[in-house]
Amino acid sequence: MKPILYILAILFTLSACAPLAMFASGDARYRTRLGVQISNNNVNTLCLSPALRLAIWEFEGHFHRKIVMNSGYRTPWHNASVGGASSSQHMSCNAADFTIPGVAKSDLIAFAKRQGLVGGVGCYPGRSFIHIDVRSRPRGYNGPVTWGC
Repeated sequence: MKPILYILAILFTLSACAPLAMFASGDARYRTRLGVQISNNNVNTLCLSPALRLAIWEFEGHFHRKIVMNSGYRTPWHNASVGGASSSQHMSCNAADFTIPGVAKSDLIAFAKRQGLVGGVGCYPGRSFIHIDVRSRPRGYNGPVTWGC
């Protein structure tokens, strides 16, 4: 019975946020894969957790534009080849690196830090994208774990 209630709760939550993302405008320069715009064909959007999809929809609804994902799910081999952390949230379908064309990186960071679903925010100097993940926040944290921001 608990799994059914859990699934219903997720579906209800997602349905409540879907209208916000539906009003987000896309960019014709990017290919769309499974409802997410991608920056290149190597981006894997097949395995994105429901919580991560919900967090992405929050960004799209807030900024009224679609995200462009640079990195989603990574196999352990791909993660190692791009220098990802050995415990990267990308390998568990809980992280995305993205930008939103026309939105300042600083605005994305500020919104990520205020969003309750986001457990981690990473910023990379000289790069236009940010990293978000939906890990559980450590005890005592009111905001997400951040690095480079």
